Amino acid sequence: MRQRLMTALTAAMLVASPALAELTIIDTSYRTGPYGANGIPFSDGYQDYFTLLNERDGGIGGEKINLVECETGYNTEKGVECYEATKSAGNGALIYQPLSTGITYQLIPKVTSDGIPMHTMGYGRTSAKNGEVFKWVFNYPANYWDGASHAITHILDQNGGDISGKKVSLVYHNSAYGKEPIRTLEELSKKHGFELILLPVDHPGQEQKSQWLQIRRDRPDYVLMWGWGVMNQVAIQEAVNIRFPMENFIGIWWSGSENDVKPAGDAANGYKALTFHNLGDDYPLYDDLRKHVVDAGKAAGAGDQVGSVLYNRGMYAAMLAAEAIKTAQEMHGVTAINAAQMRDGMENLEMTEAKMTALGLPNFGPEFKVSCQNHGGNGYGAVSQWDAAAGDFKLITDYFQSDQEIISALVAEDSAAFAAESGITPGC
Repeated sequence: MRQRLMTALTAAMLVASPALAELTIIDTSYRTGPYGANGIPFSDGYQDYFTLLNERDGGIGGEKINLVECETGYNTEKGVECYEATKSAGNGALIYQPLSTGITYQLIPKVTSDGIPMHTMGYGRTSAKNGEVFKWVFNYPANYWDGASHAITHILDQNGGDISGKKVSLVYHNSAYGKEPIRTLEELSKKHGFELILLPVDHPGQEQKSQWLQIRRDRPDYVLMWGWGVMNQVAIQEAVNIRFPMENFIGIWWSGSENDVKPAGDAANGYKALTFHNLGDDYPLYDDLRKHVVDAGKAAGAGDQVGSVLYNRGMYAAMLAAEAIKTAQEMHGVTAINAAQMRDGMENLEMTEAKMTALGLPNFGPEFKVSCQNHGGNGYGAVSQWDAAAGDFKLITDYFQSDQEIISALVAEDSAAFAAESGITPGC
């Protein structure tokens, strides 16, 4: 109770403070708890990009960014409390990025009612890709069902296009997050003839002996992982213990950071993870981040996460939000946009290679265009692999598209069910 009161009090103080800027961005972060090690670099990257825009450019379109952080601890109840406490911060919150599938599910009806857009980049409710039903929710450039398809496509590529009779085990966080890819993998197993074995792992994931004993007995050809935080570290170590071949172990993009592999040392070499953005810090933008933010003592953290996988992801999320703000400003002819105008900017966002290059991020992410019908992008992703000697992940494929035939059908089915349950009439 004391923790809850302190969280609410802190958030209330933030809301009560005078607005420092016209553009209020909420960072629902988690720097504490069992998932803090992964939440910290994402939040650092998210905040540092907006700080860069304030320091280097004077904000966006001449409007300074008012960044409000609220700690959730990756706890769904706290996430909802943060939303309620911050939605009126400054001149009104423009966008939420919960970084939690559990929080996302709880906030979908709230943001819809309040008219505040939410970006669940690479997570959340996958069928929110259907913008005709989920008008205030966006999950571009890729979603969990895309990720499931990317993993199977990569396995197909490794086996000459035929995986009939193969065994694929899914080790997954026993939550809404971890369960997201199951339906897609079931459909893909029917299409390609592989056997799918489901192995749930309870929060926070520190105990996995029984799951990996079963993997040793079942002898699957491949293991996929939908994990987060300490669960990833434990799973990779358990895979090492039973000598499972790392090149056949593939994690979703939330199971592919340096934090996940380094505890296992050199034995983690060859582990693979999906991604929907590029890696490292060899981009012109990072020179500006260091000059204007890190070296200037204005970084959200210690500055030691710059260029790490999750820092890059947080920075990428902030960049997409900033580009949506620019789009909204251009569309409406005003710089001090509101939440409804922000939604318009997000729904009309187009990311091209020319735009990313101009931002100092050439080839950083796939090209995509958002529309009313498609809030999720084009479903492109890539595969990365851990190089223990170099101490980093490297892309080993180009961006490639997910199985749109299967995923489009599942999105249509699930979003139609949600619309019926919620009394929503789909349309643009």
